[in-house]
Amino acid sequence: MATAIPAVDQAAFFEWLLRMGDNTLILGHRVSEWCGHSPVLEEDIALANVALDLIGQTQFWLGLAGEVEGKGRTADNLAYLRDAAAFRNVLLVERPNGDFGKTLMRQFLFDAFHIEMLRALVASSDPRVVEIAQKALKEVSYHFERSADLVIRLGDGTEESHRRMQKALDDLWPYTAEMFLADSADEAVAAAGIAPLPSALKAAWDSSVGEVLTEATLVVPEGSYQHKGGKRGIHTEHLGYILADMQFLQRAYPNSVW
Repeated sequence: MATAIPAVDQAAFFEWLLRMGDNTLILGHRVSEWCGHSPVLEEDIALANVALDLIGQTQFWLGLAGEVEGKGRTADNLAYLRDAAAFRNVLLVERPNGDFGKTLMRQFLFDAFHIEMLRALVASSDPRVVEIAQKALKEVSYHFERSADLVIRLGDGTEESHRRMQKALDDLWPYTAEMFLADSADEAVAAAGIAPLPSALKAAWDSSVGEVLTEATLVVPEGSYQHKGGKRGIHTEHLGYILADMQFLQRAYPNSVW
């Protein structure tokens, strides 16, 4: 007997799936920019693997988004043929790599959110979401363990590494609250039991992030201002540069296949 698919507003579900897929796509692309440029060979390989994991997860999320939309668009169509205003990733993941410390801090702050979301999604009412989450959770558990360990090592390392990690935290912290903002799409998906409200993940995120930052001897920045807009398609100029690079081949040679 086929497993029942929960009743949910399809436009809201599509929007939510785009957010999941766009977060992993844009962060995966950002991390891939380190390939061949990392400070040591081990980190070059590790970052390349993280990027591959994230792009693989994108294939599943955007593939399901295309299925739910019902207009015949594939994961590739959604990744390569949308303009910046149609992307729904949070602003945090499109921030420039900066130095190695900033890349690690961005990864850690997102990993701490990502792992809590996936832990909740393995109990989703939609079996397709459960299947994706179960696979992705194994990968993201490693991502979180690795990024947390490196934040601690560098934060509580030398004077120079500590300075760089604190600066990275100061720069990126104002982009973290957007991950927990909810709108009507989030509410519709939560009402159907497909996913939790993002705000429900905040306490666990605060706990895990706080524990790591304390061990890393890093101080959470003061101030309440937070950037937002990515989930609604309002992005920084950085996304445009990412898409110009990422989408070039498909835009220049439409419908090309390997």
